Amino acid sequence: MSLRVLYVDDEADIREIVSLSLSLDPDFEVETAASGTAAVERARQGGLDLILLDVMMPVMDGRTTFSALRALGLEPPVPIAFVTARTQAHEISLFKGLGAVGVIAKPFDPMTLASDVKALCQGAAPSPSV
Repeated sequence: MSLRVLYVDDEADIREIVSLSLSLDPDFEVETAASGTAAVERARQGGLDLILLDVMMPVMDGRTTFSALRALGLEPPVPIAFVTARTQAHEISLFKGLGAVGVIAKPFDPMTLASDVKALCQGAAPSPSV
């Protein structure tokens, strides 16, 4: 059974790296979105197991996108994790306080990204990036 993951980031090269990295693992089906608006539209269609959401995006940033995704009222709610360089303890607490299942630090290691995402899906914290 594969996990359908939506990765949301305004940077095309990062979307490509994440897509390639996760696609190497047969447990993942990866889709990408270039904006918060596109993510909300895709989420409306359903069928997602996890959304990975960049924090710093123009127009509709990660926190705004998170709120818009939650406002959809999807049942069951799709777990959302933030992907960000902002990983100080108080920032991680803020993201988790919003309801995020976790945070993956940027820059991430493409070689361990799949295991980090699986850990999020299982409710564990991802391993720290080196």
